[in-house]
Amino acid sequence: MKAFKKRGALTHFQILSEISKQDPHLKQKDLAKKLGITIQAVSENIKTLTELGYITSKDGRSPYKITQSGIDKVKKDAISLRKYSDSVLETMNHYKTIWPAIAKEELKKDDIVGLYMEDGVLYAHKKEENATGIVLDDAEENMDVSLTNLTGIIDMKVGEVTVINVPTIKDGGSKKCDLDLIKNVYEKGTNNNGIFNKVAVAGTVSRAVTNKLGINIDIEYAAPQASANAARKGLNVLAIVVGDMSKAFTRELESEKIKYNIIDGAL
Repeated sequence: MKAFKKRGALTHFQILSEISKQDPHLKQKDLAKKLGITIQAVSENIKTLTELGYITSKDGRSPYKITQSGIDKVKKDAISLRKYSDSVLETMNHYKTIWPAIAKEELKKDDIVGLYMEDGVLYAHKKEENATGIVLDDAEENMDVSLTNLTGIIDMKVGEVTVINVPTIKDGGSKKCDLDLIKNVYEKGTNNNGIFNKVAVAGTVSRAVTNKLGINIDIEYAAPQASANAARKGLNVLAIVVGDMSKAFTRELESEKIKYNIIDGAL
């Protein structure tokens, strides 16, 4: 786009385009507002355009008129801009959105595959599913595969989060936790009898509780956001949270419309 390589060339094009509309009431402040530049910048550009013979004005003030030379300039630059835009659109039409998945079996380029979600992971195989995609490159079983042309709806239920609120260290910490209750909740699962796929903790006391009960931690950092993200992918999360840290969880879960319940884990 050679026409716009010089500094200020695009601004010149925009100002000439606005003046070509032959609005007798067009003021510099109007141009500044439309183009998102200062009135001083508009004034300097109009001075330059006048010196180049593209516009005429009386003492640099409105009404501004575009000359034949200015009209020819706008047409030439507009054609250049259109060619550039067309080339960009042509590139975008060939651009493919690529999605990653795990190949459940050996897949070949151009295979049409079914897609499904399991434990928060997207899988692709040759069986029929409600969602499909096209394989871009060969992939071995259990390896990542690139897909395009995704269509349909991936069957996926939104998970839920159970938040167990435990005492702060000032309130007794893990010594004041109802460990039997926490263990029972973990083993029993969600209110809908679903197992907990992930365990999140927030706070040192929570880590001490999981250590005591022999529960593996899956989520520790940015726990509220990570728990909500896991639930969006269909996973159930048990979050053991110290004191007021539970507020960050409830805010995040409510904003993401994730179903949750809170249990008091203190004795």
